[in-house]
Amino acid sequence: MQILSAVEDVRQQVTHWKGQEESIAFVPTMGDLHAGHLALITEARKFQRVVVSIFVNPLQFGEGEDYQNYPRSDRADREKLAACKVDLLYCPTVEALYPDGTHNCTHIEIPVLGNQLCGKSRPGHFSGVATVVCKLLNIIQPDVAIFGEKDYQQLLVIRKLVADLNIPVKIEGVPTVREKDGLAMSSRNRYLSEEERKLAPRLYRILFDLAETLSQSSGGIAAMKPCITEAAGLLTSNGFAVDYLEVRREQDLGMPQPEDRYLRLFVAAWLGKARLIDNLPILRQNVA
Repeated sequence: MQILSAVEDVRQQVTHWKGQEESIAFVPTMGDLHAGHLALITEARKFQRVVVSIFVNPLQFGEGEDYQNYPRSDRADREKLAACKVDLLYCPTVEALYPDGTHNCTHIEIPVLGNQLCGKSRPGHFSGVATVVCKLLNIIQPDVAIFGEKDYQQLLVIRKLVADLNIPVKIEGVPTVREKDGLAMSSRNRYLSEEERKLAPRLYRILFDLAETLSQSSGGIAAMKPCITEAAGLLTSNGFAVDYLEVRREQDLGMPQPEDRYLRLFVAAWLGKARLIDNLPILRQNVA
């Protein structure tokens, strides 16, 4: 596995592969790799070459968030990637990606999609995500880039980015990987205390039950509100501080209309120091 940090070196290698007409899959990460990341790499292995990046992007962290304390495990990450037969690991520095500093660089804004749900709770977050992903896609120029559905809003933001800026790459999503008890895998699960870790799976169970209930619903968002409010109360009584619990149209995060069949349920909730997010698809049975 090659490990590169300079833009020029990465481009030289990618140009060589492209000259041999080899397909390239790209998996961007912030490191501290777990089974969820490895599932993305497994999907990427369907292509001839696999590039993974590890970069904790300061641009997507707000003031008072956990940029400095975000889990980092460089040595273990490299061992996992080598075992997965990754061809190239790209590890840029902050100075390499933002030579003029994060406050004096071009920012990309994704209106509407990027300003709700997590975007509302974390102003500027998706601008930071869109900016760094755009830079990485331009540097690596892959045929396909692979993201997890656990961050489903992020997946839609990146698809919008690629479509609007005519970036010639296919964006693929991979289903959320979960622990045996249902908790969505996340590097931030490390923030949970032993007692909080025992409570954390209740988030998924309550979300799952709500999704099942809403799959039998009809009508628009007003008809669903009582069930959502009840579930939010259940989360609170189980020790979660709910940031949001909302159902949206799956393809664009619009508010559900009576005729919408494909929906998605989103939750963000604090448990101690950990902000947990999750989502589940809803296929409404009573909508043609």
